[in-house]
Amino acid sequence: MSEPNVFQKSPIVKDMDPGTYWWCSCGRSESQPFCDGSHKGSDFAPVKVEVNESGKVAWCACKHSKNGPYCDGSHAGLS
Repeated sequence: MSEPNVFQKSPIVKDMDPGTYWWCSCGRSESQPFCDGSHKGSDFAPVKVEVNESGKVAWCACKHSKNGPYCDGSHAGLS
């Protein structure tokens, strides 16, 4: 599998309402942190996320989180 594009080296923190969301795992989407189909033709696929309660979510934007789609601080170790 190829490496994802690093969109940014910090999380995208958003106030989220309950619902189903598709997190971009490739880093190519123009509608970060969500998928816009830019992964087509690559090894990547969006990740389905169910948000059950309203609140802040720290979405991974570096695409290297071991807890993707959520930020785990992995961006701190990227060069």
